[in-house]
Amino acid sequence: MDYGFPVDRLVQALKYGHRLSVSRLFVDLLAAQSVPEADVIIPMPLHVARLCRRGFNQAAELARPLAQRWGLPVVLDGVTRDVDTVPQAGLPWKVRAANVRGAFRVTTRVEGLRVVVVDDVMTTGATLAELARSLKGVGAASVENRVLARTPRPG
Repeated sequence: MDYGFPVDRLVQALKYGHRLSVSRLFVDLLAAQSVPEADVIIPMPLHVARLCRRGFNQAAELARPLAQRWGLPVVLDGVTRDVDTVPQAGLPWKVRAANVRGAFRVTTRVEGLRVVVVDDVMTTGATLAELARSLKGVGAASVENRVLARTPRPG
């Protein structure tokens, strides 16, 4: 679905207003999609500084119950976001890929596994693509992304 009203306000309520109850609706919406052919679910990681400021990782709040519904294991600490990147929302679309390049370090074994990455919002896809590159770089067989909403391309 598009990242527009009312979804944008609900995502912001979750992330910045600490309205964790909103995540239940988001999980229901994501779970209504087909069950992925996968071996493991990994939530998009936050840098430790952002995690400390926010107090929780919204992607993990989606991934845990999704994994339970789909009958798949979830790895909550299998990827580290080593680079505290500038928030993508404040950057021009063409700059975003460079902003996240090299930001992730995979710390769990994924060789031969089909991985599903869960995140709340996809704008350009640069962050998801960089995480997929990192996972495939250590042997993941495939990486599929499941996101709640997508930001429409400008124009």
